[in-house]
Amino acid sequence: MLSSLLSALRATLVTFALTGLLYPLAVTGLSQVLFAHEAQGSLVTDDRGQVVGSALLAQGFSRAGYFQPRPSAAGAGYDASASSGSNLGPTSQKLRERVAADAERLRQDNPEAPGPVPTELVTASGSGLDPHLSPEAVHWQVPRVARARRVEPERVQAVVDSLVEERTLGVLGEPRVNVLLLNLALDRRLGTATLAGGS
Repeated sequence: MLSSLLSALRATLVTFALTGLLYPLAVTGLSQVLFAHEAQGSLVTDDRGQVVGSALLAQGFSRAGYFQPRPSAAGAGYDASASSGSNLGPTSQKLRERVAADAERLRQDNPEAPGPVPTELVTASGSGLDPHLSPEAVHWQVPRVARARRVEPERVQAVVDSLVEERTLGVLGEPRVNVLLLNLALDRRLGTATLAGGS
């Protein structure tokens, strides 16, 4: 009995050392060497070097001179510590009312936008923190952003076009635009939207 207990204890200690210490340390070390930026959270800095967010997490933008991301159901909205969807299904009256209210607000805020409100601008992602929009959903907002920044829409569209990320490896996913990186690029190339936009 004692020998079985000692064998089990040795196996437990070896397993703990391998899987609880050595493996995590090796993976962390490799990620720091091979993918340092991603391993540190893909943090994004402004022109002053201050961290303003992560390229992996959406954050809300409400000023008229900035592109707005998808709505978020994470916590009180865009809360990285409470990543989640709304868990509301297509038969939910609450979801229908929120989508209708968001669509009406977007139509009022974007009177020159072409066509109907893109679905992704009124539906939250599964995590509530998707940092990307399709090029179509971004293009839909170009007239509002250009008007708020008092520039020609073509100048805003040129910034958008320069930041479209193509499919990964040419086949995975869809073309997309990171909203945080886009808004920072607008500030760099066209000046901040503080005076021209809302809050």
